[in-house]
Amino acid sequence: MDLVIVESPAKARTISKFLGKKYQVKASMGHLVDLPKSRLGIDPENEFKAKYITIRGKGKILKELKDAGKKAKNIFLATDPDREGEAISWHLSNSLGLPADTPCRIKFHEITKPAIKSAFTNPQPLNLNKIEAQQARRILDRLVGYLISPLLWDRVRKGLSAGRVQSVAVRLICDREREIQAFIPEEYWTITGVLKGPSSSDFFEAKFFGKSKKIKLTAESQVKELLKHLDGCSYIVKKVTVRERKRNPLPPFTTSSLQQDAFTKLGFATKKTMFLAQQLYEGIEIGPKKEALGLITYMRTDATRTSPLAREEARKYVTEKFGDKFLPPKSRTFTSPKGAQEAHEAIRPTSVFREPSQMKQFLKRDQHRLYKLIWERFVSSQMAAALFEQIRADIAAGDYLFKASGSKLKFAGFTVIYHDKMDKDKSIPHLKEGQVLELQTLLPEQHFTQPPARYTEASLVKALENKGIGRPSTYSPIIETVQGRGYVLREGKTFRPTELGFIIVDIMKQFFPEVIDIDFTAQLENMLDKVESGQYSGLRLLKDFYEPFQNRLRIATEKMEKIGLEDEVTEEVCPLCGKNLVKKYGRYGVFLACPGFPECRFTMKPRANTGVGCPMCKGEIVERRTKRGKLFFGCSNYPDCTFVSWDRPVDKKCPKCGHIMIEKKVRGGTTVRCSNKECDYQETEEMEDK
Repeated sequence: MDLVIVESPAKARTISKFLGKKYQVKASMGHLVDLPKSRLGIDPENEFKAKYITIRGKGKILKELKDAGKKAKNIFLATDPDREGEAISWHLSNSLGLPADTPCRIKFHEITKPAIKSAFTNPQPLNLNKIEAQQARRILDRLVGYLISPLLWDRVRKGLSAGRVQSVAVRLICDREREIQAFIPEEYWTITGVLKGPSSSDFFEAKFFGKSKKIKLTAESQVKELLKHLDGCSYIVKKVTVRERKRNPLPPFTTSSLQQDAFTKLGFATKKTMFLAQQLYEGIEIGPKKEALGLITYMRTDATRTSPLAREEARKYVTEKFGDKFLPPKSRTFTSPKGAQEAHEAIRPTSVFREPSQMKQFLKRDQHRLYKLIWERFVSSQMAAALFEQIRADIAAGDYLFKASGSKLKFAGFTVIYHDKMDKDKSIPHLKEGQVLELQTLLPEQHFTQPPARYTEASLVKALENKGIGRPSTYSPIIETVQGRGYVLREGKTFRPTELGFIIVDIMKQFFPEVIDIDFTAQLENMLDKVESGQYSGLRLLKDFYEPFQNRLRIATEKMEKIGLEDEVTEEVCPLCGKNLVKKYGRYGVFLACPGFPECRFTMKPRANTGVGCPMCKGEIVERRTKRGKLFFGCSNYPDCTFVSWDRPVDKKCPKCGHIMIEKKVRGGTTVRCSNKECDYQETEEMEDK
């Protein structure tokens, strides 16, 4: 019997069903061997030799695999087809005593029966270049983390740590926050003319433009003067341009674009997206016989290419479902982003004929939502372009010009499957040059320029990818790490740096500018790619980095001053010892803790103020949680005031009976209604389309 080793039990179960009884498939549960946690584990003076040990708690698994390996005729290592998977196979190979040139490595990019059978006909030796690249990255990260962190413990606060790539991510967030803080809003105005077209119902809007060149409206006095000139003017259509605009479909998902789209459209955090994608890749039991099958291809990729067979299958599906007019003349191919490794295909369904509606019964809700997103993106990528009719009109009002534009869908193309806000019609009536229009009203409106937006998970992943920071497998861990270290807080959907985050970034800029430099980090990523392709030596890369880094470390040790970072004291009182609680930052965000630690270990979540006054007393309504963690709303003066509500209060009173209003989530929107059960007053706010 042959032994096959993969990372996870789910993957093992799926592959085992494809291979049959001649193979024993076991899971390593990820890495079994790693650098020690308690010390550096690297010897920079001996060509950066790494000391690996069995991870605590993994000894039993390793022993079971060794015992199974002794009985096996052949051993195959079928870990994920990326650097990390190659490293796991390398450690397994060493632990099981396999010669370096043994053709034991099995690689596949989808877990389907044909792909698995094909992979086992062509086992290969381990990819030593890929292993060297992974080790170089691991050692670089270890050197930065384990040599800078003790300095931060001594000079700033115990428990802090520095990371090579994560520090750059924190810098991006801090730099954006400083842009926001330094931003000075500028006033500007717009004037919108509401005009009536040929028909009595043809009302449309036109925006003030200027004369031959655009006029910027920057003050109310300027607008008032302009309105005087426009008073009594005739509005005549000066020019009409009608043209057809083609919109091509987007390429299939890469890891980055999947994380961005899942965040924007489904509200999934990057960690959740990758967790669900892993499940879809490793295998879902489908059909009456509950046969396990991978529904998508490998989900860590920066490539947009797909196999010719997959593209042809998509074209066949589109022809059967929608007809030939929904197909382009030939299958579409896409150019991958600059710097992409293209080691794997784009993320796609393993078969487009497994429609999301058919798979829904076998999937959990969020699994189905993500699978549907991946399926729609891939199928639409092979479809015909959407066609829009664009109408632009220049409308003269005396010496001035207004502009109106509209767009109407002529042919849906790929948007029958995959669409977003860009696809919405904005129609204006068909106008003719020389036509006189009737002005209904002029609407002047004051605006102020807005600062750049804070990063969300989606925009941070996009920024990291665009700047060449990290790789597909690292985006999610980066985001988890910067929050876990207390350098960044999530407020709603956006990230805000903490005071600690600013301090760490400033320290790194002063003493380790290369480590936190965006371009330098991107160059290191490119060099690691060259190590993987065999164009550069991993040892040389480490030496080039370490020599100047060691000098920086020496200077920082001598000159870095101690920073007294005190905990912020809050008004909340510890119920056990009476001391005012202090604000702390942990893996799951802000929490309040007793300053009497370790004698007093009381902690609690901060009470978020809703900004609504209590209807029973002069207190304020705050968020609270039951012992089981369920959210409810109560008065800040509890226990003196016993007001509670399961629904979020609104800072508004019912115009009908005077009771406090509350929010109720309903399908398609949010209902704001009276808290008095005997009153039927309510308001509905439509939710924005995602």
